[in-house]
Amino acid sequence: MTDLTGKKVAFLATNGYEDSELTSPWEAVTSAGATAVMVAPEGGEIEGKNGHRQSVDLSASQADASEYDALVLPGGVVNADHLRMDADAVAFGRAFFEQHKPVGVICHGGWLLVEADVVNGRTLTSYPSLKTDLRNAGATWVDEEVVVDQGLVSSRTPDDLPAFNAKVVEEIAEGTHSGQTA
Repeated sequence: MTDLTGKKVAFLATNGYEDSELTSPWEAVTSAGATAVMVAPEGGEIEGKNGHRQSVDLSASQADASEYDALVLPGGVVNADHLRMDADAVAFGRAFFEQHKPVGVICHGGWLLVEADVVNGRTLTSYPSLKTDLRNAGATWVDEEVVVDQGLVSSRTPDDLPAFNAKVVEEIAEGTHSGQTA
């Protein structure tokens, strides 16, 4: 297994996230030795659409991407829609691209990347309903289990989590990628 000891991974979500798209990657990175930190628009606790509750470590306005090695964006329609409307969350996500750091995004999480204007010229996948949004933002959308493009790891649904988790851990272990840009 890839060793992520000493790495710090931010997870960005809010209420309505897809439970398994938070808990499964969280388990993958922490099992590999990384420290996971929950970032949300507001402090306290967030709840997934299926009832999982997660304590928030930092609000998006307090979080600084320079303190993390990577970012994971879980999906969930409500989660993704609310995050893309939060300027601090969008700026936090964009900063990972500006710093060339790995980002994992699954399902509807790609909406935040569209809002952050970081998908132009990139190849990724998502839940199929985001295909037009991503293409309109300049991305090449493909229907594949997992896609890796210069440190950007994307997947479609919870069914893809095993492949997504493996690639997220791999990209975090590799570190920054010069092609990961805003």
